[in-house]
Amino acid sequence: MGQWDKKEGRCKMKEVLKVQNVSKKYQAVNGEVTAIKDISFSINEGEFVSLIGPSGCGKSTMLSIIAGLEEKTSGEIQIDGEIGYMLQKDSLLEWLTIYKNVMFGLEIRNLKTTENVQYVDNLLKKYGLYEFKDKYPNQLSGGMRQRAALIRTLAIKPKILLLDEAFSALDYQTRIMVTKDIYDILRNEGITALIVTHDISEAISMSDRVIVLTNRPATVKEIHKIDFEMENRTPLNCRESPKFSKYFDTIWKGLDVHG
Repeated sequence: MGQWDKKEGRCKMKEVLKVQNVSKKYQAVNGEVTAIKDISFSINEGEFVSLIGPSGCGKSTMLSIIAGLEEKTSGEIQIDGEIGYMLQKDSLLEWLTIYKNVMFGLEIRNLKTTENVQYVDNLLKKYGLYEFKDKYPNQLSGGMRQRAALIRTLAIKPKILLLDEAFSALDYQTRIMVTKDIYDILRNEGITALIVTHDISEAISMSDRVIVLTNRPATVKEIHKIDFEMENRTPLNCRESPKFSKYFDTIWKGLDVHG
């Protein structure tokens, strides 16, 4: 997880993602527009970090740049390992069985080795989907579809998972349960995660840190360390903690939603 730092006498966490002074400008009808400006942050191995900010501030743009789907105008991004990306919709292919869906990424990358197939089979068994592997996506609940989409993403063994409003298409009750499922899976598998969300409660209940962005052009306004000081932390018991409302109030006040 980290390396021992002799000088500081402690275990130094390993950075798997480092964003340095990243900016993005694009041409619009009325001239050049700056979407994000000089954004810097880093994420350590095994961390779960949320990126929140006012609507339209550039959160998803930042995620797309990290994923390599958009070009940055300036700055540097250092990534240690493979990246997985989960979007708002599960994007399961309706004409394929769940099993063929979760194997899809391995097939198109020509990585369908015996070892990788066994890894996916184990994930399906471990997270309650193996008995549904011959079903089609429309035969599964919203929560099960999201689990299948996550396993498909994990099949390529990413070091870092990017989630862009991954739960927002679900109804509230399903969303609460799915965040628990996804949280448990990512913690169990030791995956580092960066999630973009507009839901403060979701960010607090799942994250080790919450990064708050300003209005466009987005810059980093605040970074909050979230620590509920509990052994068996889950998104559900975090919401019941007395510290939850304090975190919520602090982050809500820091959000520039009226700017």
